[in-house]
Amino acid sequence: QVQLVESGGGSVQPGKSLTLSCTASGLDFGTYVLGWFRRIPGQEVEEGVATIDEGDREFYADDVKGRFTISHINANKVYLQMNSLKPDDTAMYYCAAGYRSAAYGTYASPLAPQWFGYWGQGTQVTVSS
Repeated sequence: QVQLVESGGGSVQPGKSLTLSCTASGLDFGTYVLGWFRRIPGQEVEEGVATIDEGDREFYADDVKGRFTISHINANKVYLQMNSLKPDDTAMYYCAAGYRSAAYGTYASPLAPQWFGYWGQGTQVTVSS
């Protein structure tokens, strides 16, 4: 059984940093993708923030490039270092994981939720002065 548990959310002022962590268990895939998504207040779907695969290929949403960094330790831990946070980054952040097929990132963006079959419960990030 795959389980994903996020931690590290909180409330910070604009310009500050936060690091989100996710502990994954039960992932037995030789090839995998790990990612962070967020649901912004008022929206009904999660948007991809950053993803990484077992080969360390990273993908970022345009509005977080240069500010956020995703990293991982095998398929067990995935992190999201968030710097220079803005009020627009306020959201519920979700950790996600999935088996990486050869089709990953081909007919849909690597940031698309469809590549991820396992999701955590989310951790809230609030950026406000």
